[in-house]
Amino acid sequence: MANVLMILSAADHWTLKDGSAHPTGFWAEEFVTPYEVFTDAGWSVTLATPGGRAPTVDQASLAEGAGDPATLEKVKASLERLAPVLNSPADLADMNHDEFDIVVYPGGHGPMEDLAVDKTSGTILAERMRADKPVALLCHAPAAVLAASDGPSTSPFAGYKMTGFSNIEEEQAGLAANAPWLLEDKLVELGADYSSASEPWSSHVVVDRNVYTGQNPQSSEELAQRIVADLG
Repeated sequence: MANVLMILSAADHWTLKDGSAHPTGFWAEEFVTPYEVFTDAGWSVTLATPGGRAPTVDQASLAEGAGDPATLEKVKASLERLAPVLNSPADLADMNHDEFDIVVYPGGHGPMEDLAVDKTSGTILAERMRADKPVALLCHAPAAVLAASDGPSTSPFAGYKMTGFSNIEEEQAGLAANAPWLLEDKLVELGADYSSASEPWSSHVVVDRNVYTGQNPQSSEELAQRIVADLG
């Protein structure tokens, strides 16, 4: 049985370029789907956030347009069932990542606010990269790799094939113009070999050595299943 450390953002907003606070958090499907794939495989999942604060679900991830109605109802039901888990996460600072087979970061815009600058999370990622231990980052969660080094020239992710929420998807979501920075741009800046699906909003998963990345919410299932296939 594998042990998973799932790290969620504790942010409830994303500070935009004009200084406004865009309500956000974690994207429901990106938490629920991997969590259930892992637990269905018999794996143990520990949830942690910065400060041990209860994470905020991005309400947009539960709204019409975030998925087909049947899927959304399933996600909502899962969130209700998993409320005790979400309401009492561990403090990330108390976690020994060496006890876990993989560290998994679901997305949503929340990581752009806190995990992108969180030193504890950055240290975990840097140490796992040095030890060649598996990490997985989904959608906007690759923003967390920015905290793994002091700058692009020293990033342990330089030279790795990666994906993440694309510029065109951010544009189509309506937030690119007011974004302080775009994830795709930052990944390229730090030296990652970035790629995206040929069609926006299509599932796209990239695996390079110990690094697993998924582009968007639609990649949640494929990413989780790939991790189970490789580490199960």
